[in-house]
Amino acid sequence: MTRGNQRDQDRIKSQKKASKKKAANTLSGTQFQQKKESDADIMRKKQEKANAAKAAPDQKK
Repeated sequence: MTRGNQRDQDRIKSQKKASKKKAANTLSGTQFQQKKESDADIMRKKQEKANAAKAAPDQKK
């Protein structure tokens, strides 16, 4: 069982090791672009729905 300073040193060492790892991007360029466009389309639809819901109470008055 590690105690005291050794525990801290191991924690620092593992943090350095984890920070050096690069996030893995498994998508190719075209796949990434398609996913980006798909996500943007979903967010546009979501925003339109929110705007419609926001405008609906105003129209009832």
